[in-house]
Amino acid sequence: MFEGFTSAKIDLGHIQLFVRQGGNTKKPPLLLLHGYPQTSAMWHLMAPLLADAWHLIIPDLRGYGRSDKPQSDASHAAYSKRQTAADLVKLMDYLGCDKFSILSHDRGARVAHRLGLDHQDKVKAITMLDIAPTREMYAETTMGFAAAYWHWFFLIQPAPLPETIIMQNPDEFWQRKCFNQVKQQTGADHPFSEAALAEYLSAFRDPASIHASCEDYRAAATIDIKHDDEDAGKQLSMPLQVLWAEKGAVNRYFDTMALWQTRASDVEGQTVAASHYMAEEIPEELVSLISPFLQKNL
Repeated sequence: MFEGFTSAKIDLGHIQLFVRQGGNTKKPPLLLLHGYPQTSAMWHLMAPLLADAWHLIIPDLRGYGRSDKPQSDASHAAYSKRQTAADLVKLMDYLGCDKFSILSHDRGARVAHRLGLDHQDKVKAITMLDIAPTREMYAETTMGFAAAYWHWFFLIQPAPLPETIIMQNPDEFWQRKCFNQVKQQTGADHPFSEAALAEYLSAFRDPASIHASCEDYRAAATIDIKHDDEDAGKQLSMPLQVLWAEKGAVNRYFDTMALWQTRASDVEGQTVAASHYMAEEIPEELVSLISPFLQKNL
């Protein structure tokens, strides 16, 4: 994976992030943010297709993969999207990228939303894959959504309940969550390559990773919503593109476009015929949709 790319842990002072870099360093920077329970490896099929047009920066988020997993407390602030977004702004400053575009999926897209709100002057445009705003997804929960996104409600339980259960068999948990999600949405087998899956499972076996990812979800249900409420009425000022799975829970249970139109002044988007894990399922189609949007908003 990532032939021709470099990888290293970058020390930002308060945290070390594992970062893959590649593409054309003379082109504009594009920050790629992964989701749960994956790592930066989720972009391994899209990165080569984007490499000619972009300087690609692809980190593991705090708490995931080979990045540091800071201690947390009852506030879950260490895993708030605000803190994770601040990591990424510091990373991009360290790399000399004063302004950049973002391509993001799942939890990474929630970080991108907060980054865009807190650092509007840094971001040229954002593409988000398969999310609606966190606050509304919790507030408008139905039985159907809770059944489809059961992990949202399991992972937020007080420590160490979910951690203890997951640690009994991390590989089984990861595969049942992700494989079944694809099967339920498309009827197809999972799209994960052998190399990517090996990285995901290896990273997820670390008890610190399991705890950190639970903290990510606990933060989403508490402090992230507090921050969102404090910013009520504040919109993303940069152009926003949202793409979501036609047969996924986001499309089934939420009016995704309408929700994002309340959060951004300039938003476009559509459904795509894929599962939640679309970056590994239809990489060429996604690039054909994403590239024109990001290029026109440089």
